[in-house]
Amino acid sequence: MSVPPPPSQHRSAKARSASPALPVIVLVVSAAAAGAAVAAAPAAARTWTLVSALAAWLCVAVTVAVSALLIRRSRRAAAARDAELARLKAQLAQQSAEAAHLVNVSLPAAAKRLREGASAGDTLAGVTPPSEPSLRQVLDSFTRLLEEAVRHAAALDAERQQTRQELERAAGQLERLTHETLPTAVSRLREGSSADTVLAELEWPDIPLLRVPAESFVRELARSERRAAAAQAASAKALSRVQAKAVSMLADLREMQERHGEEVFGDLLRLDHSTSQLGLMTDRLALLMGGRSSRAWNKPIVMESILRGAVGRIAAYQRVRLHCATNAAVSGFAAEGVMHLLAELMDNAANFSPPIDEVHVYVEERSAGIVVTIEDSGLKMADAAMRHAEEAVAGRMTDLASLQGTRLGLAVVGRLAVKYGIGVSYRPSSRGGTGVVVLLPPQLLAQQRGPAPQELALIHI
Repeated sequence: MSVPPPPSQHRSAKARSASPALPVIVLVVSAAAAGAAVAAAPAAARTWTLVSALAAWLCVAVTVAVSALLIRRSRRAAAARDAELARLKAQLAQQSAEAAHLVNVSLPAAAKRLREGASAGDTLAGVTPPSEPSLRQVLDSFTRLLEEAVRHAAALDAERQQTRQELERAAGQLERLTHETLPTAVSRLREGSSADTVLAELEWPDIPLLRVPAESFVRELARSERRAAAAQAASAKALSRVQAKAVSMLADLREMQERHGEEVFGDLLRLDHSTSQLGLMTDRLALLMGGRSSRAWNKPIVMESILRGAVGRIAAYQRVRLHCATNAAVSGFAAEGVMHLLAELMDNAANFSPPIDEVHVYVEERSAGIVVTIEDSGLKMADAAMRHAEEAVAGRMTDLASLQGTRLGLAVVGRLAVKYGIGVSYRPSSRGGTGVVVLLPPQLLAQQRGPAPQELALIHI
């Protein structure tokens, strides 16, 4: 609401000085006018004129008195209104100052103290309250609402910090579970440990959301490993029976070859060769299943007999050409393994080369051991196939599920190479195909002895 500006000091003083004299002047002037009227009236009418002038003057006097009284009252009312207006303006100025102090000083100070942890009562006690009740109520309401908001914000911040810590802890446990615990558990299970043993010995997450699936995974994997181990053991036992039967058939065929004449010798030789190939396949599967070879030798075998025994176990034996320039012999404990390893490499070279081309096998004696080189004339292996073959013969492909049906022989080569410490590597062949270099270390070699006739007869030629 707009307030009219108060009259100036000059006008008020002038009005106060003029207010008492104006009625007297009016009365004097009116009395003089009445006197003049009476003096100017004829003698006969002077009495009536005097009465009339006196009555008129009395009326003027009453009017002036009443007017002066009314004017005085109006001035007192105006002065009272001015005083009230001044009081209201002073009160408004005080309220504005208090409101400004409340907004600019009191409320920020209260907010700061509340954020520092003070209570609403302590905050209100430390802040100068406004004199206006409504402003005091605003300060009190603001302080208590802000205290509640600060308390709620602190609770939310504490909850957020706790949630963040839990997430960080869960992330750390998940990373440890993924990169350490589960790989170790899988390795222990594949080594034969039970699920309860693995769960008891390893450190697992304490968060149920991670621990329960991990325990379920370990138990399920343990059951799968037990089933796989049982199946592998059953397969190895069955293959061992087939191996024994194949060895028995080979012995019978050799006895028949010695007993019968030349008219059936060729047929017996073909049966003997087919049985030798069957023995190679059964030995291959047995080694992959964790079994052992079907035959064992207790005497050293000369290198040439090793080569001929390996050639006799493959289908394309007629395409293999041997170039042996050493009389060294392989110890009996490793003879069957070396023979099997060379047979697998010769078979692989013959299968992946043209049917009309020959596979050449060179044997040299070096200071590092016996070097056997197998070369074919087929197409060169692609880079990916070469890497796959090198991983296989290095013994790094131990998972049966990752083996291809046409690459089982190389996996067997890898296992035998790791078992006996034999080095196997690939290189381009000078004949246009691929060459395989086999290094038999000195610990597999024995002093050369002349093999007895019965010893050579045991090796298929």
